[in-house]
Amino acid sequence: MVHKLLHPHRLYTLFKYAVYLALLWNVWLFFEEDWSASVVLLDPGSGLRRFIEVFAQTIDTVAWVLLLALFELETSVLPDSTLRRRRVQWTLHGIRAVCALVILNSLAGYAGKYLGYLDAEPLEAGACALAHSGWFLLEGLDEFSALDADNCTALAGGELYRLRTESIVAPAAVLAQSRHLALLDVVNAAAWILVVLLLEAEVRLQVRGALGGMLLRLGALLKSVVYAVLLCAAVYWGFVGDFLDFWDAFLWLLAFVFIELNIFQWQEESEQLGRVPVVRA
Repeated sequence: MVHKLLHPHRLYTLFKYAVYLALLWNVWLFFEEDWSASVVLLDPGSGLRRFIEVFAQTIDTVAWVLLLALFELETSVLPDSTLRRRRVQWTLHGIRAVCALVILNSLAGYAGKYLGYLDAEPLEAGACALAHSGWFLLEGLDEFSALDADNCTALAGGELYRLRTESIVAPAAVLAQSRHLALLDVVNAAAWILVVLLLEAEVRLQVRGALGGMLLRLGALLKSVVYAVLLCAAVYWGFVGDFLDFWDAFLWLLAFVFIELNIFQWQEESEQLGRVPVVRA
């Protein structure tokens, strides 16, 4: 029994699904962050677009977890005979289409949030004049505290800005770092979309027997560049950002390594059987 549990394949599978579960848990952690920020950023008059901007990371993570589950089902779990069924194909493609729309909306949400941080002007009055009047102090990306007599005193003499669309005061250094991190969210989201497009193209070309030579080398080069960008983003978050962002980025890189290995194993098994792989994506 112990020997079976310690078999390398079983340990690999357990580790893989532990990573997937950790990503699922991150959905809740991101929701807590977004909910805390929504108290400041949302009001009764906020529309759907504003809601998407504020909860962009939660919505984005949910869609990506669903997309990851689809990739895992198609490349590792479901047998080829099941994947050939038209009803299964339509279901998988339908869910993928919904996820794609949500992810694109989330990208727009990240972009809107970044533009919101860009829309700032120098604060003419002192911060203490706004204390205890419903204003907030920006302490980091989507991190706020109520502006009061204590924290406004610490801001005296420093360069301050106010976000034009919000009752938020921001020290120059904090605002600059928040802009960098908000832009990184946009770049990271766009890079992951590119990863999925490259994986989809790779699988479809392989199905048609057209993946080889220059296309194979070009695809490998493009994916290497995109993964390098994602790794740099994770490292940057590790040094100057939120630990949750770093941890989430690291887990996603691991998760898509598993998907890449699934696809490689699937193609290898198909070649050993002497047939063209079935469409799995």
